[in-house]
Amino acid sequence: MEKDNLTLDDFLSRFQLLRPQTRRETLNNRQAAVLIPVVRREHPGLLLTQRSPHLRKHAGQVAFPGGAVDSTDASLIAAALREAQEEVAIPPESVEIIGVLPPVDSVTGFQVTPVVGIIPPDLRYHASVDEVSAVFEMPLEEALRLGRYHPLDIQRRGHAHRVWLSWYQHYFVWGMTAGIIRELALQIGLKP
Repeated sequence: MEKDNLTLDDFLSRFQLLRPQTRRETLNNRQAAVLIPVVRREHPGLLLTQRSPHLRKHAGQVAFPGGAVDSTDASLIAAALREAQEEVAIPPESVEIIGVLPPVDSVTGFQVTPVVGIIPPDLRYHASVDEVSAVFEMPLEEALRLGRYHPLDIQRRGHAHRVWLSWYQHYFVWGMTAGIIRELALQIGLKP
């Protein structure tokens, strides 16, 4: 794919036509969801956050807005939308949900479902000072470039585990967030 070739229409067509082929078996039972906010532009962006350095878990990491499902959430999608509103003030009614990716296991014991949604380009983000230290946008085409992700094989609790690593500007994108972005690229038919 040449630079600036991925339009929003291209992304939407690929996402809707090329569904995930296999469901991964997950081990975790606790449910969580994240919103993958794609900014509606001819050449779309991917909205990401950097978690507060004061958080107990995943401090300072680049992430999607999201978190655990709670008793007030009607669904995984509702949980992702609620968390996006709490963390960066994205109004749920402004998100056009286009689908979900297969769930992934987090190291903190959650089964995390990525929810893909399109958001308007003119939203004003207000980061929750308790949870988010920065909100930034990465060109979607750049985010989905598979060559930017580098594998690191580690042992965790006696099992081999692959972690994906990448940089964007001064942000280190890795772990579950990098893995989800990479899965989105594979799901829309980009070649490794």
